[in-house]
Amino acid sequence: MSITRFGSKELERSLKKWSKDIEKEVKRIVDETAIVIQNEARARAPVDSGYLRQSITYVMDIDSLGYTATITVGATYAPYIEWGTGKYSMHGNGRKGTWVYFDEKLGRFVVTAGQPPQPFWFDSILVGRKHFLAEMKRLGA
Repeated sequence: MSITRFGSKELERSLKKWSKDIEKEVKRIVDETAIVIQNEARARAPVDSGYLRQSITYVMDIDSLGYTATITVGATYAPYIEWGTGKYSMHGNGRKGTWVYFDEKLGRFVVTAGQPPQPFWFDSILVGRKHFLAEMKRLGA
């Protein structure tokens, strides 16, 4: 049954406008949340060369499923920073004992037992989640 059967073109126009306004706000919230997560992750990422921070990017996607934002960390070593390595691995599955590697930057061999975790990613997602939920609540969703 159509609203127009009841004779209210004004109501129909108002509902269409309201729907478009809500859609616009949801898109803004998704986009804003992605930016919050990206900025938070970049701020929390430990800096050596700066590549890890620069590799944190996001893309907005509008498709038949709705609005999505994909935030990626392009640095292949990001999981080792997040979870640690060797005896310091958060999951306890790191290499046991010590090992030696050649550090190009230092120009010498280094003995290590791993590196402690320096979480930057999952904490950033929690900040983004909090922002998203607050904004959706403000919207009335």
